[in-house]
Order: sequence, then structure tokens, then C-alpha cells
Amino acid sequence: QVQLVESGGGLVKPGDSLTLSCAASGRTFSSFVVAWFRQAPGKEREFVAAASWGGGNTEYGDSVKGRFTISRDNTKSMAYLQMNSLKPEDTAVYYCAARQLRMTTSQNYDYWGQGTQVTVAS
Repeated sequence: QVQLVESGGGLVKPGDSLTLSCAASGRTFSSFVVAWFRQAPGKEREFVAAASWGGGNTEYGDSVKGRFTISRDNTKSMAYLQMNSLKPEDTAVYYCAARQLRMTTSQNYDYWGQGTQVTVAS
């Protein structure tokens, strides 16, 4: 089992950058694929990005490609989501998730954090 805790959310202006962090504890973090999802008010949860066990393979949702970057540091049991050129439509609760099977853009992840709010507004 692994526990996930997100941090780094906040209120930013359009065009700003923000980095979210996901701290993992429990089992060996390197044995888990990690992903970020988000959910805006009144909308379904949406895939944002995922990284493979070693971080060498990544995948992004179409709405964030070229602006967001997922990374991980297995020595620190941490995952990150660097978000650049933020837009109001990026406003959502962002969740970190993990699973031991291969990367997927679906929500079939076994472990989830509690989420961190990101608000992009002028």
C-alpha cells in the first residue's frame, strides 16, 4: 500500500507557473506508476499526466501538452507536476494517483491523494 499527499496548490494569475508535489509513503515508490488527475466543479475527473516507474516514459492529456511536465524522484518518493502558462480553465482540484501496473490514462489507479486546489484567476 502507498499513501499519497499532494501540496503546492494555490491562487495564481493567468500565465503564471506553479509546481505541485506528491509525497508518497509506504511501499517502494519506484514500483508504482504515478499520475495526476484534476476535477473542476461540475465536471468529471480528467487525466492530466502520468509517468512510468522510472520516469522515463510520460504521457499527457491533450489540454496540458506542452505546458505541464510530470517528473518524479524515486530517491525522495516524490512526484511533481510543473504547470506553466496557466489558464483559468486549469482551475481544479488536482489529485495524485498511483498503481503498480503500466501507465494508463483511465482512472484505474489504486491509490489516491486527497487533492490540492489550483485556482487560476485574474
